Amino acid sequence: MTIRPTIIAAGLLLAWALPASAQDVAGTWLRDTGASKVRFAKCGDAMCGTISWLKDTSGPAKLGQRIFYDMKPAGGGKWNGSAFNPEDGKTYSGTMSLSGDTLTTAGCVLGGLICRSVKWSRSN
Repeated sequence: MTIRPTIIAAGLLLAWALPASAQDVAGTWLRDTGASKVRFAKCGDAMCGTISWLKDTSGPAKLGQRIFYDMKPAGGGKWNGSAFNPEDGKTYSGTMSLSGDTLTTAGCVLGGLICRSVKWSRSN
């Protein structure tokens, strides 16, 4: 049995493209409440999220404030890192999970026993 060069090339291309799927989170995301937008972009070997729009600018959150950082791929459309909550000024263990055009972020305490999650949708 002979393996054709086209099949090998297709397999190599697929293997090369799979790690790039972690980049699908890059871009702007609208919070489910409509209160804010966060722009995710690469920062070193991780992803970071910065507030790019606020419905109410009088609260504790500020434009340009980084609220997700050091989010590193954890496989299967998931990332682990840190999440900063402007409302209480604390940093939490953070996770992100991407499913289609829905991103779910969570900040956790007590080793992940207590988490608060937020849903986001892709935005322009």
